[in-house]
Amino acid sequence: MFDYRLKVFDTVARRLNFTKAAEELCITQPAVTKHVKELEKHFGLQLFERKGNRVALTEGGLLILKHTGLLREITRQLEYEMHRLHDSHQGLLKLGASTTVAQYALPPLLAKFHRVYHDVNLQMLTANTEQVEQALIRKEIGLGIIEGDTKRKDMMYTPLADDDIILVSGAKNPFAKKEEIRVEDLLTIPLLLREPGSGTLEVVTHALKNSNIRISDLAVEMYLGSSEAIKSYLVHSQCMAFISRHAVMHEVANGLLKMVRIKKFSIRRRFFFITPEGQVGGLPEVFMRFASDHYSDLLPAQY
Repeated sequence: MFDYRLKVFDTVARRLNFTKAAEELCITQPAVTKHVKELEKHFGLQLFERKGNRVALTEGGLLILKHTGLLREITRQLEYEMHRLHDSHQGLLKLGASTTVAQYALPPLLAKFHRVYHDVNLQMLTANTEQVEQALIRKEIGLGIIEGDTKRKDMMYTPLADDDIILVSGAKNPFAKKEEIRVEDLLTIPLLLREPGSGTLEVVTHALKNSNIRISDLAVEMYLGSSEAIKSYLVHSQCMAFISRHAVMHEVANGLLKMVRIKKFSIRRRFFFITPEGQVGGLPEVFMRFASDHYSDLLPAQY
């Protein structure tokens, strides 16, 4: 019901990045460009302009973005009200989420879900990826949301969203003065890492291995069990750490922490829903559908 060209435009406008929009929509970048150009031809106006390496909305683009937001909400409200005519949802949904997802990605989504499905009671277990998988096996939860690369054969993994793992330091760290470092520099920088069993550590380990660096090669100062502990430690030390972009957006914006780029090196991972193999339905399926529809709307601009 929501014109696909408008959906493509809306995604680019929120991300201000054609590549990230293509990844979110699961189409190619040329296809994104094609849909935007068709919309520009339809309205006879340029909707985006390039400023160096950045993309910005024109006056016409800002006007369309205002209305696509309204159209998206109207469409979803209509679908929800039509759905309620023939079905109602109530009961208890037990979720399990890995630490990063539970602390930074899910709370706005849970609040919005509760406003819509107010008869559903939510309970959430927060643990690392491995522990969430074990809770699902023991049927202590009905749905898990985790990060990581390893996949068990007895579970189904459904993508929810992408996440970037970035290297950060305290703003006063001497290394923070550098705009960019080499991946080899990691061998001499004191690092904080997440604890074994963490999806973040698993993804970092895999990415470094592709650059011929093992965790045992690093100058690891400490393993810590949460992103909050890592952020606090960074402010008071000369360490650096790999951490989810979700977890540090506010600290970077406020100047407490600084992101340090690594030349020709990046880490991207996905958040996944996990369910027992062949067992999706009921409230878990309702939440999965709702989260997939609304997740990107709750991201800060230019995430």
